[in-house]
Amino acid sequence: MFPASTTKVMTALLAVEAGEFDHMVKVSASAATQEGSSIYLTPGERVSRGDLIYGLMLRSGNDAAMALAEDLSGSKEAFAARMNQRAAELGAKNTSFLNPSGLHDQEHYTTARDMALISREAMKNQNFRTVVGARSYVAAREPGAYNYFYNKNKVLYQYEGGTGIKIGYTRVAGRCLVASSKREGMELICVVLNAPGWFHDTYALMDYGYRSYQLEHIARAEQPLKKVRVPGPSRFVAIGPKEAAVCPVDRGE
Repeated sequence: MFPASTTKVMTALLAVEAGEFDHMVKVSASAATQEGSSIYLTPGERVSRGDLIYGLMLRSGNDAAMALAEDLSGSKEAFAARMNQRAAELGAKNTSFLNPSGLHDQEHYTTARDMALISREAMKNQNFRTVVGARSYVAAREPGAYNYFYNKNKVLYQYEGGTGIKIGYTRVAGRCLVASSKREGMELICVVLNAPGWFHDTYALMDYGYRSYQLEHIARAEQPLKKVRVPGPSRFVAIGPKEAAVCPVDRGE
């Protein structure tokens, strides 16, 4: 399916993995003149990487996407190659990215499963999580510039426990939404592509997830499970998992 601006999940993942949110990016003419949604960058303007990431994910700026791509890889094509390499590393084997924004191209596509895998990896990054969970953000651009970004993603406002992630739309791709939420320690990611009832469908699917499954704690982090015999004067040592062992199961199982 065509992902539209949900493509920007991968763009943002690569950007936050690069770090240096204070790094200043010089905006090129090609970035400033991208069609579609925009944060109104101007050629030659210098904007921090952090401001561009927020503009990318909250306001879906295609100009921010291109500015990040050119800054991180030198060109749209080189950045798209990085996007596809990272997707393959995550097991997203049916994805082909040609640009950082999701502007339509017949050869720019993904699947709901692939986008879920990419989004799951992105949500492991605390910086990414903070960005997509922000309801608004004030950029540090020049006075008079478009500095106030409010988040277009209604999941944050409408759905109990909503935590992100990204909406997308083009005429060809239709309405696309990658959403995340968290309740009682369990976190869900839902992807709908070309879904006229995008938010309604997403809420129904996540409701189904919470209604049907629960987290079962198999073992607590750093809590001893048993003692084992070892050589030496102590003779025994307590062992347990470094991290919690948690498994989603059918409710009541």
